[in-house]
Amino acid sequence: MKFLTAIHTDIGIKKKTNQDSILLMEAETDIGNVLFTVVCDGMGGLEKGEVASATVIREYENWFKNVFPEVLYSGITETFIRESIEKVIFDMNVKISSYGKKVGINLGTTVLVLLIVNNIYYCINVGDTRCYKIDTSFNQLTKDQTYVQREVDMGRLTLEQAKNHPQRNVLLQCVGASEEIKPDFYTSEVNSNDMFMLCTDGFRHVITEEEFFEYMNPDILHNQEKMEETIKYFTDLNKYRKEEDNISVVLIKTE
Repeated sequence: MKFLTAIHTDIGIKKKTNQDSILLMEAETDIGNVLFTVVCDGMGGLEKGEVASATVIREYENWFKNVFPEVLYSGITETFIRESIEKVIFDMNVKISSYGKKVGINLGTTVLVLLIVNNIYYCINVGDTRCYKIDTSFNQLTKDQTYVQREVDMGRLTLEQAKNHPQRNVLLQCVGASEEIKPDFYTSEVNSNDMFMLCTDGFRHVITEEEFFEYMNPDILHNQEKMEETIKYFTDLNKYRKEEDNISVVLIKTE
C-alpha cells in the first residue's frame, strides 16, 4: 500500500505561540509501506503547552525509529501494538507531570496516534484531537474525551447544544495533567482510496462535516498537490471565520 500525504499547521489569528505539534513518518518494510503520524494539541489554557506537545512528538519519533522495528519483526499483533504505543503515553504522562511539579507550572497535551501497517490502521486517542476516515462518507473515528461528550453520552446534552457549549473545550484527561490516563483504541482494515484526516480542534470548530466532505474526499483529491491546496484552503477558511485556536491537520490517502 502506498500513501499520499499533506500536512499543515498554523498559529491562527490570536495566540502568540503554536502549541500544536505534528509528526508524520513513512518507512518501507518487508511487509510493505508503513505510515505513522501523531498530532498533539498542547493545552491552550495551561502554561508551556508547546513543551508538552513537542515532548510527546520527540518520544514517538524515537519509538518509530527504534522500538517499532522490534515490534514489526517480533510479529505484529493488535495487543502488542496497542501496548507498545500506549506505553509511550503512560511514560510521557509521568515525565511531563513530574517536570511540571518540579518547575511549578501546569502543562499537558492531547495525543492522537495513527499507525497504518499491513492494510490495518491502529488509532489511539487521549483528549479531543480527532481522526476521521473518509471514503464514501465522512466518518468520525475517535470520540472526544471531553465534558460535553460525556454529557451527550449521558443524555444531558444534545449534539447541537454541545457544539456551542461554553465548556466544550474542557477535557476529561490529557497527557501530563491527569493522574490516570485511559486511552481509547480503534482498529480496522484499510482499503485503497481511503482517506484519513487527523486534526486539532482548531481545524474543525467552525467548519461542518458536510463542507469538509464536499472538498475533501478521495474521489476528488487525486494528488498530493491538490491535498495540500485543500487543507490550506480550510485553514484560511477557519481564520476567515474567526477561529482563535491553533490550526493543525494531517491528510492521508491510500493507494
